[in-house]
This record gives sequence, C-alpha cells and structure tokens, in this order.
Amino acid sequence: MEDVTYTKGIYTATATVRPANSGHYQGVVSLARDDGEEPENVLYEVEATSATATEALEEAKALAHRILGELEL
Repeated sequence: MEDVTYTKGIYTATATVRPANSGHYQGVVSLARDDGEEPENVLYEVEATSATATEALEEAKALAHRILGELEL
C-alpha cells in the first residue's frame, strides 16, 4: 500500500499503515518539519486498529489532515 503525503508550509505529513496484533492494521503519521535547519520528525499513531489496511490508511489520512489543520505557520 502506497504512503500518502500532504504538505503545509514547512511541514510534511506522511500517512502510512503498519501491521498490528491479530492480523489488524494501524495507521501512522510521520510529521516532518524542515525549516532549513536540522529536520524534526514526530510520529503519531491512530489509537484504534483496523481490520483492513485500506481502513487503517483512511484513518491515518484523517489524522494527517487534523494535525496539519491545527498547525499555525
């Protein structure tokens, strides 16, 4: 499954999926900040797991949108 990337100013959020316990999947968002100095990365996890990778990616994409929406440039 392909990662999905969103950008807002100096921030880049990458939504992806990783396997979780019991055959479920968890959505994950990596937030990178690149302001010309050393890049800063923060990892966010979707709290709930999903039965399919597609559902987990949709949850990760929604989380990425929420994170970027809360940022002030």
